[in-house]
Amino acid sequence: MSCLMVERCGAVTFKRSAQNATQVCMLADDGRLSTGHAGVLLAERRGSYPLIDLRVLKTSAQQGEVESSTRKKLKRLLSFQRYCHASRLLRGLMPHTPGTLHLLDDDYLGQAAHMLSKVGTWNFDIFLFDRLTNGNSLVTLMCHLLNVYGLIHHFQLDMVKLHRFLGMVQEDYHSQNPYHNALHAADVTQAMYCYLKEPRLAEQLSPLDVFLGLMAAAAHDVDHPGVNQPFLIKTRHHLASLYQNTSVLESHHWRSTVGMLRESGLLSHLPADMSQDIEQQLGSLILATDISRQNEFLSTFREHLDNEDLDLQLASHRHFMLQIALKCADVCNPCRVWEMSKQWSERVCEEFYRQGDLERKFDLEISPLCNQQADSVPAIQTGFISYIVEPLFEEWQRFTEPSPLSQTMMGHLHKNKAQWSRQTHSHTEPEPEGGAGEEENIP
Repeated sequence: MSCLMVERCGAVTFKRSAQNATQVCMLADDGRLSTGHAGVLLAERRGSYPLIDLRVLKTSAQQGEVESSTRKKLKRLLSFQRYCHASRLLRGLMPHTPGTLHLLDDDYLGQAAHMLSKVGTWNFDIFLFDRLTNGNSLVTLMCHLLNVYGLIHHFQLDMVKLHRFLGMVQEDYHSQNPYHNALHAADVTQAMYCYLKEPRLAEQLSPLDVFLGLMAAAAHDVDHPGVNQPFLIKTRHHLASLYQNTSVLESHHWRSTVGMLRESGLLSHLPADMSQDIEQQLGSLILATDISRQNEFLSTFREHLDNEDLDLQLASHRHFMLQIALKCADVCNPCRVWEMSKQWSERVCEEFYRQGDLERKFDLEISPLCNQQADSVPAIQTGFISYIVEPLFEEWQRFTEPSPLSQTMMGHLHKNKAQWSRQTHSHTEPEPEGGAGEEENIP
């Protein structure tokens, strides 16, 4: 078996017994990684946990651990309730109505069900949906979308295994991350669903394409440590060594996903060559979210559009467009309405600033965008929109010819960019008339 599949090959390789798993690598006083011991909380995490001791930034770490442990227990209880609720599917009682919410507990009906009926609209409020589902937005959303597309029946997925897999994915996102958490994954998944519905794509996509797109969106940042690749490299983290300083986080997200697929047995009933192909294609999609490869994908995309040679009847071209769609979904926050976009901006910048505080604490060079004293939220967002988001979505608009959705997104993008630009000037000039707000996102 190729080493491409090694990493998360379940908690077999990296998830040890509770006793052994308590040994972790943490930052020593000199900024290097050293071996130490953590509590049971860390031992519960699956996968090759990127062991960054972010608790040094907490003033009440112990209380936070207790609260996190309590939340996990509640999630497990809810998961058990969902297993029981889904048991009728195991008896072959598959509902015939595509939009039914048979996968949801009774507690989730009502407002959450009403929201899911509008999950394909661009103004879908993922923050509200997460509250209505008791923090289970990713699992609930994925179950609903897989059911809407008939993929559970098409791939003959075992419901208990599916819930186990999705539960592991959701739990392996770090809830203490302001930005790279399960809510971000749910937001990207909802955006991906909107993009899969674009007429030019929808009429050509196969069930496998849709399955891959949704699964990659849900798992694309799983087990993210809340720090970026340069941080892992300069602290000589074991993941940086494992992946030779190349697409470190994305490789870890992918191989963690593969491990959870195998641990849950979700695809074990499929022919070996098919399940391996799914694993490889998931890797190709998740690796495409590496922001350092932005120009590579953008230039190829632009070339296809200039030459008008995209043939979506070809599997390779459909796969490329799934890569582009996932990249768009991953950085689409500036294309949301201001109120939601602003919340994402504050979250991602808070995560950057936490990394900067950690670097300052250990006398490391502070990474770009991570210095709260020098890097303002408006300046970060203005630059991100100008150099990353806008060029990508201009080409996406060309691809959709343009669709009502892409026009709506570009409208929000331009308004949000203007808002950030005004605030940037108000930060750098004596004090002209002030603006109000903040916004954005980064993968």
